[in-house]
Amino acid sequence: MKMMTKSAASAAAIIAAASAGAIRVPAGVVGTPRMDAAGNVEKLLGEVKSELARVGDEVRQTAEDALKQAKSAGDLNAETKEKADKALAEFNGLSGALMKLEGKLEALETRNLDLEQTVAAGGRGGGAPSQTVGQELAGSDELKAWVTGGLNGNLVLKPKAAITSVGGSGGGLIWPTEDRTPVNMARQRLPIRALLMQATTDSDVVKYAKQTLRTNAAAMVAEEGTMPESAYGWTQAEANVRKIAHVTNISDEALADAGQLESAIDGEMRYGLDLEEEAQILAGDGTGQNLSGLVTEATAFSAAAGLPDTTRIDRLRLGMLQLALANYATTGITLNPIDWAAIELLKDTTGRYIFGDPNVSKTPMLWGADVVPTVTHSAGEWMVGNFMMAATLYDRQAAEVQISSEHGTNFVEGMKTMRAIKRLAMAVKRGSALVTGDFTFA
Repeated sequence: MKMMTKSAASAAAIIAAASAGAIRVPAGVVGTPRMDAAGNVEKLLGEVKSELARVGDEVRQTAEDALKQAKSAGDLNAETKEKADKALAEFNGLSGALMKLEGKLEALETRNLDLEQTVAAGGRGGGAPSQTVGQELAGSDELKAWVTGGLNGNLVLKPKAAITSVGGSGGGLIWPTEDRTPVNMARQRLPIRALLMQATTDSDVVKYAKQTLRTNAAAMVAEEGTMPESAYGWTQAEANVRKIAHVTNISDEALADAGQLESAIDGEMRYGLDLEEEAQILAGDGTGQNLSGLVTEATAFSAAAGLPDTTRIDRLRLGMLQLALANYATTGITLNPIDWAAIELLKDTTGRYIFGDPNVSKTPMLWGADVVPTVTHSAGEWMVGNFMMAATLYDRQAAEVQISSEHGTNFVEGMKTMRAIKRLAMAVKRGSALVTGDFTFA
């Protein structure tokens, strides 16, 4: 609620004081605003100053008469004293009101402008006529009583016609902020593809030779001795190009009315392809149109005898050992984020984190190998490997999104169909370069 103090209420005091008969103010300053008031500001101000000068002269004359009477008679008679008090009160009241006269006249100009706008609009409006804050204060009983009491002390007025944010007040000029950037659902990180060797193909099948035999008979031979014979063999293998695809339907109106919709759906459909690709690369079972994934082709974990195998760290280190015994160096570890968090939370006997200060940001690593947490792995499942040597991913057709009305009854129903397609093949050439297992402990 707005508070109106004595200083701010002076303009309204002029009106109330004039109504009470305490001050004679030019008629143009009070009452309903005249249409020409804005053009007579200087004239009105001159009239009020002239009135103040007149009252000042009366006060001075009365004071001189009182001084003479006091010198001759030693005291003032009741009539002179009453006249002096009345003149002084009138002078003080008019002087205080004049201090804010310019503010009153400025408000008058604003009211005239509002009135002109109302007239220009044809005087249209509904309900009872609105009352400004100044009009409300000028007619208040509290202000009239304050003027009658001699304008003494401070006056605090609480106008009811305050400007607020509700409709019909200032609320009509308040517009909501509109953020047209859509808030999309979270997207999963897809790190597995980046671990593999990547190539392209222009065919529907990739053929390659895979060594299946190595009999090494190399030995020390004496001069003119018979050399032992080694044997080697390769077998042709192939990886078929597979297609990942999906469609969605959108109305013509939705596409026309939402400018961002087509690009948003395009992004979502491409993400959908990549999400399925990630799942196929890691765990495709090789049946039907599925890829044969890394976990499917990897060597099953088999713990070496006589070594510790009671924690997740133990288990992963034993998996790396198994890989090393197969003549491969581990370059990466993949596992579910839950299992990686469990490893990072391990503490020593003094309560300190084994992996050091949690405030230090660093690339996840374990035993010198990069750790790749991904929710594509099931909780409790892990894999260690030399991924570059293990598999090659062949791109036949990069992700492509198309839109058309030529599908089913789309044309007569006013619909569009968007489809997204990508084609690829994956060859796991060295399944022995991967070891997979779980964190189940006996």
